[in-house]
Amino acid sequence: MSDDPGSAGHWEDVYRERDPDQVSWFQQRPRPSLDLILQAVGDRRAGVIDVGGGASPLAARLVEAGFADVTVLDVSGRALAAARRAAETASGVAAEAVTWVRADLLTWQPTRTWAVWHDRAVFHFLTDPADRATYLAALRQATEPGAIVVLGTFAADGPTHCSGLPVTRWTAEELAAELGDAFVLLHSRRHRHRTPAGSVQPFTWITARRI
Repeated sequence: MSDDPGSAGHWEDVYRERDPDQVSWFQQRPRPSLDLILQAVGDRRAGVIDVGGGASPLAARLVEAGFADVTVLDVSGRALAAARRAAETASGVAAEAVTWVRADLLTWQPTRTWAVWHDRAVFHFLTDPADRATYLAALRQATEPGAIVVLGTFAADGPTHCSGLPVTRWTAEELAAELGDAFVLLHSRRHRHRTPAGSVQPFTWITARRI
């Protein structure tokens, strides 16, 4: 496996070796992602992008909640295919209701903007400051003033590694500072995620608005 967090080969291997409901980040109900988006966004016409969405059911839950413009971006084709199948079979959400984009976030060039940027656990894999700068440049390119960012990472007392890769751990204040002066922190919370194996992973979550 590659130790590059954006490596398609690494994440294809992860989803080849384990079913989507066996990976440590699996959630049957994508909380607090869904709760924070619904709390921050009243207009269901708002475009939402889930970066690093993988096989998460979040996109299907958003469509069920009335959102009509949902995009999922992930580097793993296997993960995206699994999410599409699950959306169609378990939720009855047509594949056409979601835009599925296979791309490496660190080389991706957005061709439009979204009103909501959601990321559960991509950012904490970016241990290189240069990669975080690239991520933030993509975030700014993909959003406009007024856009909402919902961001979740491992908390300061969370795991030091995930899926064989080192991670960075963050407090809400550190995440807000990393986003920079172009964003204002609206909300933060701590969440204890229980993995399918039964272990507990503390997460930091923030909601911010682009100024």
